[in-house]
Amino acid sequence: MPTYRAVVEYDGTNFCGLQFQPEVRTVAGELERVLSGLFAGTVKISAAGRTDAGVHASGQVISFANERAFPIGRLALAMNGNLPGDVSVRYAGLAPDGFSARFDAEARTYEYRIINRPMPSAFERRFAHHVHRDADVALARAAAAGLIGTHDFVAFCGLAPERGGTVRTVHSIEIDRSRDRIVLRISGQGFLHRMVRRITGTLMEIATGRRPPDDIPRILASGDRKRAGYTAPPEGLCLVGVRYPGFDSEQAGHLGGGPSP
Repeated sequence: MPTYRAVVEYDGTNFCGLQFQPEVRTVAGELERVLSGLFAGTVKISAAGRTDAGVHASGQVISFANERAFPIGRLALAMNGNLPGDVSVRYAGLAPDGFSARFDAEARTYEYRIINRPMPSAFERRFAHHVHRDADVALARAAAAGLIGTHDFVAFCGLAPERGGTVRTVHSIEIDRSRDRIVLRISGQGFLHRMVRRITGTLMEIATGRRPPDDIPRILASGDRKRAGYTAPPEGLCLVGVRYPGFDSEQAGHLGGGPSP
């Protein structure tokens, strides 16, 4: 049975998250509706990241298996021809048998975008969080170093997972500034519910002087969700890439690039 893999982009503003919910509009609902039509039968997808309501993606990965063989060179075109304008497929291809977009991922990378100036941006309000206080990026970078590695991130968790615990590994955190735009880029094997947004809110509190620069180790050690900073809003967050053996969704489907890194 062929296993298919696709790289999906979406503007999460008008979605109630990725995961299928029968009564509301979700990204999985739109994708499964289109795929079920193309494959003439029910199709259920697996996704690399279960993004929340309002969260975006430029490198989400989905997978599914189906007995019907679809012309692979036409799959992305066929999906895009039936999807709404706020979801698109950048790449579609065959994956190894048994491939799972969720369970086979080696690393996931998110970016959080911030407009840091006194007044908000009407143009970027759907894709960036406005922080009006002046943010010291150097302070945020220094504090972020305390999050690198394997830790129990329960203090940065929204809803605790039903199974699997709250220990996660963060590979890297980069924070860059260009004029009034700040981008926080974080990579790790996996993340807890709202973990990236709570990390972002905490680092912004440090960067704006509302929290001591050395607070990260204390928050981690406390295991207390009330000790972390605010949960940054969903509009600034974007899943930009998922890495697998021999495949990186951040590279797949671009001009001059193939499915492999």
